[in-house]
Amino acid sequence: MSYRAVLFDLFDTLVMFHRDRLPEVQVNGRTIRSTAGHLHDAFRPFAPGVELPVFVDALFWSWQEAERIRGEDHREVGAPERFGLLFQRLGLEPAAVPPEARELLLATHMRELSRVVECPPHHRPLLADLRETYRLGVVSNFDYAPTCRAILDREGIAPLFETVVISDEVGWRKPKSLIFETALGRLGVRPAEALFVGDRADIDVVGARGVGMPSVWINREAAGLPEHIPPPDFEIRDLKELRAILSIP
Repeated sequence: MSYRAVLFDLFDTLVMFHRDRLPEVQVNGRTIRSTAGHLHDAFRPFAPGVELPVFVDALFWSWQEAERIRGEDHREVGAPERFGLLFQRLGLEPAAVPPEARELLLATHMRELSRVVECPPHHRPLLADLRETYRLGVVSNFDYAPTCRAILDREGIAPLFETVVISDEVGWRKPKSLIFETALGRLGVRPAEALFVGDRADIDVVGARGVGMPSVWINREAAGLPEHIPPPDFEIRDLKELRAILSIP
């Protein structure tokens, strides 16, 4: 098949998210890696009576609740909405929390997440070479689009992509068809003319298949294909293997 475009997932596909590098925080005698400690410090001036363990419990609940909502129909729960859930769990009326509190939490959380994200050095030249032949795009699940765009800019790869579609902006997450269709529509290509590359079989492979787009599954750990998941068109261990698939020297 002759492709005109290649679309990529972002996290753990184009850039690596090193969860083990998140800051440590001590809570009830346990050490966890999370942005929670920084978030509590940022929020303390707005709710000085909220102790760290209570804050962390509410924060983790808000993340779990967001995942529950997403799991029902793949609706995205944006970071601002998720912090609203946090406020409610803490017994605070979201409308009564100053806007600058939510903005500070957003900035703090996204700053700490961005610090543990990096683009492997060999990805940049690969993408530059692909761009000479193919139109490139990003389709990513993430709850705050400005962070995705900032990471692409910081890593020096943003100019290589014609379109960047983030679930926070679309309102729906992969594998929902709309997020893929939005990217295809912006590029003006048919599903069969675009190849999708991602690291999640249950989200990326299934979602691409749902709109008729061929897919590449980055299976770094050589894991078995999850049950009831259709096989991808290609399976690779590293992004560099795209060169052979797409005949790029």
